[in-house]
Amino acid sequence: MEKRYLLGLDVGSSSVKASLVDADSGKCVASAFYPEKEAPIMAVKAGWAEQDPQMWWDNAKLAVRRVTADAGAAADEVKAIGISYQMHGLVCVDKDLHALRPSIIWCDSRAVPYGEKAFGDLGAERCLSHLLNSPGNFTAAKLAWVKENEPETYRKIYKVMLPGDYIAMRLSGTVSTTVSGLSEGMFWDFKQHRVADFLMDYYGFDPSLIADIVPTFAVQGEVSAAAADELGLKAGTPITYRGGDQPNNALSLNVLNPGEIAATAGTSGVVYGVLGEVNYDPQSRVNTFAHVNHSQEQTRLGVLLCINGTGILNAWVHRNITPDISYAEMNDLAATVPIGSEGVSIIPFGNGAERVLENKEVGCSVSGLNFNRHSKAHLVRAAQEGIVFSFCYGMEIMQQMGMDIRKIHAGRANMFLSPLFRNTLAGVSGATIELYDTDGSVGAAKGAGIGAGIYANADEAFATLEKLEVIAPDTSKAAEYRAAYDLWKGRLREIL
Repeated sequence: MEKRYLLGLDVGSSSVKASLVDADSGKCVASAFYPEKEAPIMAVKAGWAEQDPQMWWDNAKLAVRRVTADAGAAADEVKAIGISYQMHGLVCVDKDLHALRPSIIWCDSRAVPYGEKAFGDLGAERCLSHLLNSPGNFTAAKLAWVKENEPETYRKIYKVMLPGDYIAMRLSGTVSTTVSGLSEGMFWDFKQHRVADFLMDYYGFDPSLIADIVPTFAVQGEVSAAAADELGLKAGTPITYRGGDQPNNALSLNVLNPGEIAATAGTSGVVYGVLGEVNYDPQSRVNTFAHVNHSQEQTRLGVLLCINGTGILNAWVHRNITPDISYAEMNDLAATVPIGSEGVSIIPFGNGAERVLENKEVGCSVSGLNFNRHSKAHLVRAAQEGIVFSFCYGMEIMQQMGMDIRKIHAGRANMFLSPLFRNTLAGVSGATIELYDTDGSVGAAKGAGIGAGIYANADEAFATLEKLEVIAPDTSKAAEYRAAYDLWKGRLREIL
């Protein structure tokens, strides 16, 4: 029986990861990422962050050749390709499809004034009701910066695209994008169900700069002969899925329906929930984009909560308070202290301005510390509780938007390796946590299987998703968790 493989690419700012999934068993048979050390980010000025798109392509080629070799996969056995990518970046190409400048990536902040001015000039109600967000620091505002500051470059632009669109272009030789991608760049009007003409007009962008729109799950292009030669793939292999990293992470965890939540907690933390009706936060403390399965007929919006000070706080505590023990031992130490850390609260916002706090930069603070009563164990627990409470603070905004949060899907990694963190999150939120063995590149591969028609639907694609653990809320301790959270919220309000 002929083997059928699905190839997933995850284009991050630190590396490009490729995974090869056996379409019939649903199992990942090979994974690789390049570079093996973190990819460089160019910061010519403070607040800037750029990467050369060619670097993504070069690393993609290395990763693809590695996984096909490791799996012993023949070129014609790879049946479809899916792409996940770092969101909000800007790539500008000329008529020859060459990048005109380095990509201005997601963490570059130079465009903030351009987004804020548009928000003020166009009006909050108009922006939020049509874009579901402030233009903020997203792709459209980045393009406005290029237009004003690099007019010669701007005049040469043929098409603008997101990082995933660029990789799809290098694979196929054709330029396209998706509604989900346009929405994350602030180019999509949810009221009119088309490109946001009013924002394009405001910035003076020619409509021709927007690439042709293709469905998220469908044949979006085919691998060209030139790309096939570079990658060791078969010319004509279809590219059948594309999604930003957070929507794709949700897909990887089979989070597609209203009320379902996907969470990650690495250096920063993300809670991404699916909303079944068009809505937005009037204070723009969370971001709303078209989810991968959104359509005009079926509203599926991804509400994105990002907390900058999550795993970075835990790492700081480990490095400065418990440097001589492992993370596992640190978790055990924290567990020796009761829920609520006996009155110690840590506000975890020490990694820059937080959108959930309306872009305030309040810093990290410790409250309630008693020198005669509290030890480093209290600080360790209070840090993890503070991270959980910041998640729950944002999740309350999502609930105010109409989201009924009952289940949280996550990979068993980073902060979710801590039983204390997991139990506290379940206890405060009242949601059951399910941990899975998956990642973005595997999710992109399975998305490709859906788009190619190899899988009839997501249920079939993710039927083999391995559930590692289920954490149900401990209802007997609900009052203790709630009291600790309420104390933390009160202290945050004093700071704000």
